[in-house]
Amino acid sequence: MKGYEPRSSSSCAACKLLKRRCIPNCIFAPYFRSDECKKFAKVHKVFGASNVSKILIEVPEEQREDTVNSLAYEAEARLRDPVYGCIGAIALLQRKMVELQHDLAIAKDRLARVVASTTSASESALVATTTFNSHVSLPPFPCSDFSDSFCHSSSSSSQFLSRHDQAVDDFTQIPYIF
Repeated sequence: MKGYEPRSSSSCAACKLLKRRCIPNCIFAPYFRSDECKKFAKVHKVFGASNVSKILIEVPEEQREDTVNSLAYEAEARLRDPVYGCIGAIALLQRKMVELQHDLAIAKDRLARVVASTTSASESALVATTTFNSHVSLPPFPCSDFSDSFCHSSSSSSQFLSRHDQAVDDFTQIPYIF
């Protein structure tokens, strides 16, 4: 097992914290080394030593290390956020993902408008350069018809936001806790 230390006379973290003698076939010893007292203290505070031992007995031996790591993570999250625990972090990440998807949709729309205006400006510049044959020039930057939907609250940007909210918000079916 990963992280397992052969014991000579040292007790595992669980037996140290519970102030009992560590027996050779201690269920906690392979998963809570003697130097991981804080890890077991958090798990014990949230779940209780008796419940953890029952969980470890029920789980197949090849999955116990993952189970202990999961219990330690859940206990850490529950101690940080006693009300929501891990679910609070998940909901926060989901909300952030929806915001980023919305920002991506806005950026894609802005890029499409710039490309469209650049294409129409380059076509007119191409016509101008072919008639004069003097030199090739770059198309002008589309300042006049380009409305910034991030900074300005114009009617076109509010239409843009209302039009794209349905397409971007894929997580309306997921209930949020907050």
